[in-house]
Amino acid sequence: MRKIVLALLIAVIGFVWSPGPGSAADWYFKPAKNNQPATTEPEYEALLKKYDGIYIGNTTKKNIYLTFDNGYEAGYTPKILDTLKKEKVPATFFVTGHYITDQPALVKRMVEEGHIIGNHSWGHPDLSKVSDEKYEQELLKLKQAYTKLTGKEKMIYLRPPRGTFSERSLRLADEAGYVSVFWSAAYKDWVRDEQHGADYAYQHIMNRIHPGAIVLLHTVSSDNSEALPRVIHDLKKQGYSFHSLDELMAEKSLPGHTH
Repeated sequence: MRKIVLALLIAVIGFVWSPGPGSAADWYFKPAKNNQPATTEPEYEALLKKYDGIYIGNTTKKNIYLTFDNGYEAGYTPKILDTLKKEKVPATFFVTGHYITDQPALVKRMVEEGHIIGNHSWGHPDLSKVSDEKYEQELLKLKQAYTKLTGKEKMIYLRPPRGTFSERSLRLADEAGYVSVFWSAAYKDWVRDEQHGADYAYQHIMNRIHPGAIVLLHTVSSDNSEALPRVIHDLKKQGYSFHSLDELMAEKSLPGHTH
């Protein structure tokens, strides 16, 4: 019903609204059938290209990029890390200020086991609505806390809270040296009171997977922690391989690279 209403609105208005410098939009992807690559609005793609953001990898290769959002800890991240370590799978964890102060041992473990830590902002505000000064403070405070905790200075990936963005916020991220990272595969996994079991998570993840997928998962999901070993195992059997965002960015920089 929601898709029908949206289609009618587009037909009446005659265009898909695009976020300008002073307006915001919520990121979304359009899944395809039979594990074909997802897409998004052409206006969104154009903005990401303009400000060096990403939401998908090379769709001609069966590569997958796992990313996790960590706003707070619900007790499932250690199991997720155990699985990633056993399967030798890299991931990117986007953390908030609360997470980095509340779970320093887990953040250190992520780094020690070769994972990337990304910036999810200090206080998880809508970055499309805060002032330029507040925007800078949100990212800088998180990065400084990360450096103080781990001794690592490199932090170049940003996931805007809730996936909300505007042209201005993408520009500010680019100017600050960040790559804005969205996603092309995800499902509703962040509501702790709406968990349905490992089989449910497995089916939803597998239905969304496609070549070049940047996968968004939330570590507060018990379903994800239970389903992840099977997901990784079965995807490897299907010929997929798991890569880091650093590998994706290195590939994007090669001459003649296209999605």
